[in-house]
Amino acid sequence: MGTPDFQSFFYPFLKMSSDKKEHSLKEVREFMTDYFSLTDEEKSERVPSGTMTKFNNRIYWTKSYFTKAKLIENTKRAHFKITKRGLDFFSKFEDKITIKDLKEIEEFREFSKRTNDKNNKNKSKSDSSNEIITVESENQTPLERLEESYLYIQKELADELLEKVKSGTWQFFEDLVVDLMVKMGYGGSRNKAGQSIKRTSDEGIDGIINEDKLGLDVIYLQAKMWTKEGGVGRPEIQKFVGALHGQRARKGVFLTTSYFSKHAYDYVEKIDPKVILIDGEMLSNLMIEYGLGTSTVESYQIKKIDLDYFEE
Repeated sequence: MGTPDFQSFFYPFLKMSSDKKEHSLKEVREFMTDYFSLTDEEKSERVPSGTMTKFNNRIYWTKSYFTKAKLIENTKRAHFKITKRGLDFFSKFEDKITIKDLKEIEEFREFSKRTNDKNNKNKSKSDSSNEIITVESENQTPLERLEESYLYIQKELADELLEKVKSGTWQFFEDLVVDLMVKMGYGGSRNKAGQSIKRTSDEGIDGIINEDKLGLDVIYLQAKMWTKEGGVGRPEIQKFVGALHGQRARKGVFLTTSYFSKHAYDYVEKIDPKVILIDGEMLSNLMIEYGLGTSTVESYQIKKIDLDYFEE
């Protein structure tokens, strides 16, 4: 089943609150678990960033929306109570409550209008795709919508980055690999890494870089600008592993602008030395994560109230 969509939390939240007693968020979580018959595994499903579970996130935003609509009122930290308006509102429904229903309340309508005005400027009433997006958005919390947009932008950037890398020369790709390894903390400074990386003529090895700043261990590298169909298969990895054995090496990284076959992944899981495979998709994502070949256009911070500050 998984975690129910955002709007599905509305009705049971008010149903529990309709006894007019003060309730805690802990009680809400327990009630929702029973109401939806959720397992621990289903409740552990996380939002895209992994910062919190969808279950807790949707309870938090349900409480927030109901507070905006004045259906509930906060009584103390993490505790609330239904209002008379909340009781009157709840009496109109037998099961599902939606955001459309909340928008019948003036205070919530004003709150919703302030947050959606910019998005609505570019929407066409006749565009059915926009209607679909609106429905999907209403089934997500604001945080989930933000994270989904962020992941979409990251995916587009990763695809663009990889195409840019593929258009370069093999010399550029090898230098990029060195830069990435340094950004990730290997080889010391860029200058030292440039000096310490050894271009080798051994079959299957393109270079050697220090694993740490002191050079206590080394990592053997293979960088492939792969243009053949079918991706990098097991034979290419076997050549690399053979070269590692020849050097009595324990660690290797094989990077490509393409992808690896399933046989290649199965092979490296069973061998010694340890070999890490970095395909084009992972390569571009690492470049984004470590700021290689990218620049920040805009930055947003998600903040919450520091309750300790307000404690007397």
